[in-house]
Amino acid sequence: MKMKQEIAFLFVALFAIPVLADKPNVIVILADDLGYGDVQPLNPDSKILTPNFNRLAKAGMTFTDSHSPSAVCTPTRYGLLCGRYPWRSTLKRGVLGGYSKPLIEAERPTVASMMKSAGYRTACVGKWHLGLGWQLNDEPKKDTNNLGIAGEKAGNVDYSKPLTHGPTTLGFDQSLIVPASLDMSPYVYVRDDRVTSIPETIIPGKRFPTFYRKGEIAADFDIEKVLDKLTTEACQFISGSAKQQQPFFLYFPLTAPHKPVMPAERFKEKTQFGPYGDFITQVDWTIGQVLKTLDESGATENTLLIVTSDNGSFMHRYDQDKKDHREDASVQGFNASNHRANGPWRGTKADIWEAGHRVPFFVQWPEKIKGNSRCDKPICHTDILATVAEITGQEFDEQSAEDSHSFLASLVGEGKNQRPPIIHHSISGMLAIRSGQWKLVLGNGSGGRQKPRGKAFEQPFILVDLNSDPAESTNAQPSHSKIAESLHEKFESISHGDHDSSQ
Repeated sequence: MKMKQEIAFLFVALFAIPVLADKPNVIVILADDLGYGDVQPLNPDSKILTPNFNRLAKAGMTFTDSHSPSAVCTPTRYGLLCGRYPWRSTLKRGVLGGYSKPLIEAERPTVASMMKSAGYRTACVGKWHLGLGWQLNDEPKKDTNNLGIAGEKAGNVDYSKPLTHGPTTLGFDQSLIVPASLDMSPYVYVRDDRVTSIPETIIPGKRFPTFYRKGEIAADFDIEKVLDKLTTEACQFISGSAKQQQPFFLYFPLTAPHKPVMPAERFKEKTQFGPYGDFITQVDWTIGQVLKTLDESGATENTLLIVTSDNGSFMHRYDQDKKDHREDASVQGFNASNHRANGPWRGTKADIWEAGHRVPFFVQWPEKIKGNSRCDKPICHTDILATVAEITGQEFDEQSAEDSHSFLASLVGEGKNQRPPIIHHSISGMLAIRSGQWKLVLGNGSGGRQKPRGKAFEQPFILVDLNSDPAESTNAQPSHSKIAESLHEKFESISHGDHDSSQ
């Protein structure tokens, strides 16, 4: 099936009319738990300096209404790479762990396999968190260290054997990844299909802010230095690829500012906002290293660079002043007067509320995009696949990437993309549909961390007018029942296969 998939994409790439004679390099940087309000271009009141995000905004386009496919890690990654909503997959709620089986089917096309078939050199560097094809020991072992996450058993993995499924089976020519979030074992690097060092030590878990779970760790794995190592790898790929005639595609999913909140030593106490503020500074520096490498390689002009986040921040907002993260690093939240990690939006990571999935989204492409430009039209990470397909002159299987809609017109100033309504997804499987100014939560709570959590598809559904009520404080369903009914009908249509439902 994999060979058939690549042949199909190659056929399309060869015979489609190319949009651009000189195809641009493409880089997608996906921060981990970076909130809408963590970056100054979207939160001018923030006192956490983000000069490189500011540079991105000045050089390119800022999207103010961009959404991750889910309010948590794994499903968003699925949606971005596959161009389809994650609730269409087998994962309806929650996230995977480090030992989980692969979520993306081996035969499913991805943005990476599409780019590879178009002649691109492809690489994945960073946090994977989509399950891997670990091979097991011939003799099952008991998990005596109690390392299992979500029913997984760590003790059965044979780290000496190559992976049977991972980035290099899904379209990436090369990869250096960590299996899942940095708070989940196994704490190992995987280069292509093999671990770089077999874990032989168990580390105990720690509490927030240096939160991570007990687990197996390799000798070459230093949690505090992971982001730096991945940044070096990504920049080496960029500089090396820029010397070649072949265009390149880099997917660079960061490990920060997700827990454990452990900035590198040189960033500690660089802000007055605790370890979280310092970690934001390191994330900004990481973006700066990519920008610097592009400049030094002479690749900036012909590189489409997308920088976004997989979901909102996990940091809570306290509207009544109390001891917060600035005063006590163990507190997972800020007073609103100090910092709003998720900007003006309600909730946190995991919620169906806007803070769960409305995320930073910046695009730089000097050859085509005007600097200091903004787009206020809603987009979703699932749209990246269709957008780069249009840019590189490829068609894609709309039955496989059914929720991907190009926003190229918005990027190059040739109109504004008019995509169908967006469907949002919380950690517990709560869904919501957004069309224009209206958002209908198909349940009666956050579906995440903020109380009341509620239950999916239980009444009363919550209708919000985001223009007049961006804080999502009032249920408008009683006075706008026909709008709620119309949105519900659109949700049913999209969820059952009509991907062109109008706004």
